[in-house]
Amino acid sequence: MSYFRSNIEKMAGYTPGKQPKDGKYIKLNTNENPYPPSKKVLDAIQKAVNVDLRLYPDPLAVEAKEKVASVLGVKPEQVILGNGSDDILTIIIRSFVGYNDKVVVPYPTYSLYETLIEFQEGELCHVNFNEDFSLSDSIIIKGAKVTFLSNPNSPSGTLIPPETVSELAGKVDGVLVIDEAYVDFADSNCLELVDRHDNIIVLRTLSKSYSLAGLRLGFGIAQEQLINGMIKVKDSYNVDRLCIAGVIAALDDQESMKENVMKIRSTRTSLTSSLTKLGFFVHPSQSNFLFARSPKGINTKNLFDELTRRKILVRYFDKPGTDNCLRITIGTDEEINILMDNISTIVNNKP
Repeated sequence: MSYFRSNIEKMAGYTPGKQPKDGKYIKLNTNENPYPPSKKVLDAIQKAVNVDLRLYPDPLAVEAKEKVASVLGVKPEQVILGNGSDDILTIIIRSFVGYNDKVVVPYPTYSLYETLIEFQEGELCHVNFNEDFSLSDSIIIKGAKVTFLSNPNSPSGTLIPPETVSELAGKVDGVLVIDEAYVDFADSNCLELVDRHDNIIVLRTLSKSYSLAGLRLGFGIAQEQLINGMIKVKDSYNVDRLCIAGVIAALDDQESMKENVMKIRSTRTSLTSSLTKLGFFVHPSQSNFLFARSPKGINTKNLFDELTRRKILVRYFDKPGTDNCLRITIGTDEEINILMDNISTIVNNKP
C-alpha cells in the first residue's frame, strides 16, 4: 500500500550529477567552481560558529538582503533569499502554480523545473529550442502561469540576448523566470529588466562564480509585489546563520570572484579550441561549462563510459537532442589537460 499522493508515487524525481565517494576523480560533471572560495568567507563562517547558533537566524536575512541589493544596485525590498536558487524555484512554483496550471519549459534545459511542476501537479508545456538554442515563437503559450528560461541555458551554455528576453516578457501571460545561475561567466545579463517588467523574476546563486555550492545560497530579484507574495510561502528560516555570514563576506570580495571567473573564461576558450580541433562541435558557451557534440563515428555514451572508467567525470544526458553531446565543466588547466589527453586517446583509438 502506498501513502503517497498519486503524482508523487509515479514520478521519478530529480537526478543530480554523480558525487563520488570512492577514490579520486577529475570531477567535471556538476559545474562546480574548481577554485576555492574567498578566504574572507571561511573566516566569516568560522567567526559565526559561536554560542549564537542556539538562536534562530533572521527569518528574512535582512543584512544579507541589503548586501545583495548593494552589490546588484537594487532595493532590498526587491530581493528574496533561499537555500540555493533551487529553493527559490520551489517558492516560485508554490506561489504561482496550481493543479493543471500551464508552465512553459524550453527543451533541453535544467530538468529540476519539470520535477517541481510534477510536485504541484501543474501542466508541463515543453517547447523545443531551435537547433542553435535560440527561442522558438511557440514558447509563448496562452494562459501559462510561469515560463522558465535558464539563461545562460544548461546544458547548452548558450545565452538569449536581454532585448529578446524583454520582448518575451511583454508577450507571456504569467511570470517569466530568468534563471541566471551562470551569468557571471557571461557577457550580459537581464537584471535591468526587473524594473521594466512587473512579471520578471531573475535568479542568482553563489554556487558557481563564488565557489560556494556547498553553502547553498541563492536569491531572486523582482518588483516588490512579487517578492512580498513569495515571502508568504517560503520556509520560516530558510537561510541559516552561517550562510548569512558567508554570503555577506563573499559579496564583499568581488575581486576574488572576478579573478576566478576570468581564469575559467580563459580555460573555456582554450578547451573549446581543443575540442573543435578533434572534430567536436561546441555550442558557444557563456557559462562555466561546454556542451560538445561528438565527432561523426564516435558513440557519445561509450566515450562517457570510458572517461568514467578512467575516473574523469563529465555529464551525459541520454535523451533525444542531447544523447550525442557531453556537458563538460570547466576545471583547472591541469584537469582540462588531463581530460583532453584522454579524450584524444579515446577518439583516435590510441593504445
